Amino acid sequence: MTTVSDVRAGRMSVSIINGVATMEICNLAQRNALTRDMCLEIQELMPRLDADPDVAVVVLRGAGDTFCAGASISELSSVLMDPQPDGTSVDHLSGADAAIASLSKPSVALVDGACMGGGWQIASACDFIIANERAVIGLTPAKIGIIYPRPGIERLVRLVGHANAKYILLSGLTFSATEARTLGLAADVVPSEFFEEKCAALVSTLRSRSRFSMHAMKRLMDAAPSDVDREWAEAWSAMPDSPDMGIGIRAFLNREQPEFTWRPAAEPHPGV
Repeated sequence: MTTVSDVRAGRMSVSIINGVATMEICNLAQRNALTRDMCLEIQELMPRLDADPDVAVVVLRGAGDTFCAGASISELSSVLMDPQPDGTSVDHLSGADAAIASLSKPSVALVDGACMGGGWQIASACDFIIANERAVIGLTPAKIGIIYPRPGIERLVRLVGHANAKYILLSGLTFSATEARTLGLAADVVPSEFFEEKCAALVSTLRSRSRFSMHAMKRLMDAAPSDVDREWAEAWSAMPDSPDMGIGIRAFLNREQPEFTWRPAAEPHPGV
């Protein structure tokens, strides 16, 4: 296990075990609310995890029985509108969002308990959200007189559509896990008694898949419209050169489990 930062109030804890990096939001005194420093820590940690050859999958979750209560109310201004010497301001929550969304590796948010406001924004920056059936999700800026950050609103509209996005944001209602899945706020809901087991099995499944396939398809789905044609051409032409294609075909024909070997260019290949 590799510990990147200590477990203490208002910090992020990261462990790396068997290719899976688990980042835990640790601020139990404030129901895992995100402070300015925690948002900055996410921005610092994510590129390191992306570059780490020992990491194949990134998991985001909250400490204890709460995922995240959103941005810390006592630090709300410094989290969302931190004034800079040049007169501008910085939205550190959206900076943390961008750092998670920029991962080239698959990422999953495991949501247990409350996932409120900015908590959903950083969870949704992962590739998908798996929610415990006891989880509740709410986007509540209208209850405290603020505007949800632009990246969060834009992703919300993409995931749930304009009408549902307006319903969620303007009402400020809190939804059960099942309701959240129906709306498109979560990809799946798992019964509480099986949550840890099912999530561990899912992460193990991701760990066993072809990194070439996952990295390429994630990049293609996230590509900007202006880059889609170029990204597709590059990915398609790279496929025959990837060892994973031959490994996967042979394993399928032999009814075996494939052991894929492709690694990103920045990572050492097996035997190198």
